[in-house]
Amino acid sequence: MPFTSTVAPILGSRIGRRPRAALLVLLGLLVSGVPAAAHISTAAAAVPPGGSGDRTATRHTVTREAATVTLLATGLAGATGSGTTIGPDGAVYVTEGQIGRISRVDPSTGKVSTFADGLPTPLIPIGGVMDVAFLGRTAYAIVTNVGPDLGGTHVVGLYRITGPHTWTVVADIGTWSITHPSKSEVFIPSGVLYAMQPYRDGFLVSDGHHNRVLQVGLNGQVSEILALPDVVPTGLEIHAGRVYTALAGPVPHLPDAGQAITYTTQHAQPVVVASGAPLLVDIEFGRHDTLYGLAQGHFTPGQGAGASADPHTGMLMRADHGTFVPIAQGLDRPTSFEITGDTAYIATLSGQVWKVNHIQ
Repeated sequence: MPFTSTVAPILGSRIGRRPRAALLVLLGLLVSGVPAAAHISTAAAAVPPGGSGDRTATRHTVTREAATVTLLATGLAGATGSGTTIGPDGAVYVTEGQIGRISRVDPSTGKVSTFADGLPTPLIPIGGVMDVAFLGRTAYAIVTNVGPDLGGTHVVGLYRITGPHTWTVVADIGTWSITHPSKSEVFIPSGVLYAMQPYRDGFLVSDGHHNRVLQVGLNGQVSEILALPDVVPTGLEIHAGRVYTALAGPVPHLPDAGQAITYTTQHAQPVVVASGAPLLVDIEFGRHDTLYGLAQGHFTPGQGAGASADPHTGMLMRADHGTFVPIAQGLDRPTSFEITGDTAYIATLSGQVWKVNHIQ
């Protein structure tokens, strides 16, 4: 599918197809090594993390101009990727896929408590419960890499959280994906679901392995709304009636391949609206219709597919005339973020949640 833009080159002209690249990029995005000391800042100062056994962090703050970066919480199981959302109570909800848990983080104190557990855990180093979102006061989650195609017994799809330890399957996305194969070269037929976004009476869901965006209804129906080349769609956002999707881009993860595209579900002709984010994993709108991006960071050439971004090179970025520019740097392989007011909350592979105030 062609891409057009007045602010960036045509995407398809510089990104070719690579065997297995979509999943291997996701492995790099979502599988971390041993967490190192944090260096998150908007200046040169280092910021140490809270104690590894304490799920409420001791916070350390550095500032640059009006922005303030604070370690809010630590000790989460972020090693397979952490999705985030703001709940109806104003708290930050974070998925912990490796252990089948969704945690609640108090945005004022950083206190972490379990919201739901007992969800299926992944059969490979990436997956399990990948993202969470609310419709009203009801939480839903997407779960991936738990199905029969990998030797599992659970459903790859959309789950409704019915209690602290209970859930029910709403839509079997994995079976639909197997019976409706994408045009990408894949080796996990059920796909690798990455992010979800409330949309009408259901959700939009990105599949970073099959390179497409799906519409999933609460009645269990699944349909494809956008098919992409090998560009690894990640985060999703809906703003002013349009869908926005983050593209991580294939190896070697050049910043120009980290793009935000926009389209509508009725006319899925994507247009690039901003680029320049190395390993773009999420996008959100803030105040004044400002688009923000979360980049996992610099990728050292020669590592090959499957390697993560370099530690502490992640960035919170703002779109400025079609180019992403950094606001906060030094994040340790971030995976997802949320914005409420002028504050961003960022989850990382090292099991931390960071708070960035005054992002405007």
